[in-house]
Amino acid sequence: MRAIELLDNEYAGNFGNYVKAAGDGILIEELEISLHSFIRFVQDIPMDKFDYRYAEGKWTIKDIIQHVIDTERIFAYRALRFSRNDKTPLPSFEENDYANNTDANRRSIQDLLTEFSAVRHSTLLFYKSLSDEQLKRIGTASNLQISVRALGFVMIGHQKHHQKVFAERYL
Repeated sequence: MRAIELLDNEYAGNFGNYVKAAGDGILIEELEISLHSFIRFVQDIPMDKFDYRYAEGKWTIKDIIQHVIDTERIFAYRALRFSRNDKTPLPSFEENDYANNTDANRRSIQDLLTEFSAVRHSTLLFYKSLSDEQLKRIGTASNLQISVRALGFVMIGHQKHHQKVFAERYL
């Protein structure tokens, strides 16, 4: 399944930006490929950049990696709920509250990458377990309709978005 195959009713709003950023690869393959490309990309960042902020009040690279981890956990939880046919609307989350309540900058980059890898491997195993019917199920999150398979592409696109931000504003 490729992002281009998603139907118009499978995602809305800002989710569309991340679906587009995911590219045109196959969902399971892209979840795995993007894991490895992100780790390689981060490992090539100079050590003195991990605690750098390009402006006052902006997140560090470590903060952003923690944000990507937290967000993937939230999106995977949403996908789990929707895949199990739970129709309960799920609320949005305030990303700044999450970022302000982590200790990402005290952690080593290796610990953050290990956690990211563990979370992504969990996401991969979950997505591999789903039937076509489960992947197509739609739920409501942040007052927007989104399918389980669209959430997978959103996770990829969200990660790629932040990798692009690293390249443009931090390096």
